[in-house]
Amino acid sequence: MSMDMNREQKRQMKRMGTLNEQGNPTRGQARTKATRGHDEARTTPPQYLREVRAEMRKVAWPSWPEVRKYSIVVLVTVAVVAALIFGLDSGFGKLSSWLYG
Repeated sequence: MSMDMNREQKRQMKRMGTLNEQGNPTRGQARTKATRGHDEARTTPPQYLREVRAEMRKVAWPSWPEVRKYSIVVLVTVAVVAALIFGLDSGFGKLSSWLYG
């Protein structure tokens, strides 16, 4: 690893824990508590599901008329794009068969 790094690169390497405060590589050295990661306990599945449910209650869900309207818009758009692609494919197919016999 080349040590010709600018100040920002050195700062980032220190944050990642690959350089110590003097700018030397930490390979083989014990990492500090801050660079090892969080010492928090893992979330249990029931706690995770409770948090998911709480977050889902905060979501602004669309009403049924909005869902129907948006679904119709999506279906019409897909149909128009499919027809456009079909038309272009057919046109270019006829053009190439006319050009190449």
